[in-house]
Amino acid sequence: MKLDIITIFPDYFAPLDVSLLGKARRNGLIEMNVHDLRLWTHDRHRTVDDTPYGGGPGMVMKPEPWGEALDALTPPAGPPSTGGDQAGGGGLGGVVPRLVVPTPSGRPFTQALAVEYAAEPWLIFACGRYEGIDSRVVEEARVRMRVDEVSLGDFVLAGGEVAVLVMVEAISRLVPGVLGNFDSVTDDSFAPGAMESLLEGPVYTKPPVWRDRAVPDVLLSGNHGAIARWRRDQALRRTVANRPELAARLDPGDLDKHDRQVLADAGFPVDGEHMAH
Repeated sequence: MKLDIITIFPDYFAPLDVSLLGKARRNGLIEMNVHDLRLWTHDRHRTVDDTPYGGGPGMVMKPEPWGEALDALTPPAGPPSTGGDQAGGGGLGGVVPRLVVPTPSGRPFTQALAVEYAAEPWLIFACGRYEGIDSRVVEEARVRMRVDEVSLGDFVLAGGEVAVLVMVEAISRLVPGVLGNFDSVTDDSFAPGAMESLLEGPVYTKPPVWRDRAVPDVLLSGNHGAIARWRRDQALRRTVANRPELAARLDPGDLDKHDRQVLADAGFPVDGEHMAH
């Protein structure tokens, strides 16, 4: 998998060299390139922003540097590109990349979308700043590649760099070989098909007693059926407490009698007004 990141703050992405992501890069599982947008400016001040048309606060990122950056990193229309570019990008055997633009006005970033992105051979991330990128950049890019505008949530960041770091980590850990134990992926909260997208319950490790707090006996019992039941019960309770909107999406037909009792005890009866039908 190849990931290209365009930003005015390349140093922001130093964390990509540490932990599992750094190891994945060194092992050749993921190719990551960080590009300084200012390389595609042509004035002495390396200007990337200007005042918005129509007035209003803040500045808007200019289309010219972004257009040139995407031109340099992506293959042109027609025969596949075989050459490099001034910032180390270039084509990928004729593969068309998918452009991801973080923005508060985009579609929500979810685990399902991370899984979808992890199956892509090539992603480009565009880190906006200020009031965003001139909208014509996305319009023009859609002519030659798939473009997604994506939001981490209902809040506003100073720029797209933090959002891209989050997305890159969520995506990269799904690439085969990045995690030592693939079951860690299939058991994730929000993993497609994983326990109806219930939140994961509490986890424990050695020692069995720490500061007078003991690990639940069932986890030490060796009874795998009882352990699975306990974990599901905890997941149901935590989902009701922290994300009731997810609990409301549970299909009553997928719940057994014990599930229903756990939900009722948590104040979320299956046949009540909280459940989606």
